[in-house]
Order: sequence, then structure tokens, then C-alpha cells
Amino acid sequence: MSRGLNKVIIIGHLGKDPEMRYTPSGRPVTTFTVAVSRSWNSADGERHSETEWFNIVAWGNLAEICKQYLTKGQQVYVEGRLQTRRWDDKEGQKHTSVEIVANEMMMLERRDANHAHDDQSAPADEPVANEDEFPF
Repeated sequence: MSRGLNKVIIIGHLGKDPEMRYTPSGRPVTTFTVAVSRSWNSADGERHSETEWFNIVAWGNLAEICKQYLTKGQQVYVEGRLQTRRWDDKEGQKHTSVEIVANEMMMLERRDANHAHDDQSAPADEPVANEDEFPF
């Protein structure tokens, strides 16, 4: 039997500060959005760009790290899997949401010391990388 693969890697900027909550069993879950922009030239030489927004969900220890160290506007690397959630609202309307369930996150830049939050930076052992370090 063959195995499937569901893996997503994005690099983008946080759209807002992460929000953390706890499940009834006490497990932490953090959600945030990441904007990924791309640009291209059309056949007539006109420059185009578009931004795609991704909903990110992190669980457990990663959820706590994301909440503690990530802030709006910060560039981040997120690796995980796509998950589609489906539900019916109180009126019986069907809804669908596609999100990335993160299993790895790296801050690609330190938080701005002038940001509205505290200016505490990540510990020295926290993984931080530059775009130049990626082979793509």
C-alpha cells in the first residue's frame, strides 16, 4: 500500500498577533494568519502581485512558543499539513475552512524592539534563520 504526503511550507508575515486558548482538557492551541505575497510580470510586461492569506493552527508546546514570541508583521517560516474543517452553524448552513496545522515554526526576523509588546527577544537557543539559509 502506498503512503500519501500532506506537507506545506510557507514563508510570510503575520497578519495579527497570535491568539491562544485552551481546549476543555487544558491543551493549548494558538491561531494566527500569515500573508504570502507573490509578484510576476504578464506577457505584456505589466507587473502584478497578489497576497494569499493562510490560517495557521499550532498545538501544545508549539502553540505556547508561537503566542510568546510571534507578533503582527513579523516574518515567519511555517511547516505543517493542510487540514479541512467542515461544520454546520446554528441555522444549518454548511461551512468549510482550510488551515495549516503547524508542526514547525521559525522566526525569520527578531521582533521590532519598538513594537507595542515587550521588547523581550527569543532565547539564544530559539531557531532563527535568514532567507539566505533556505535552498529555495
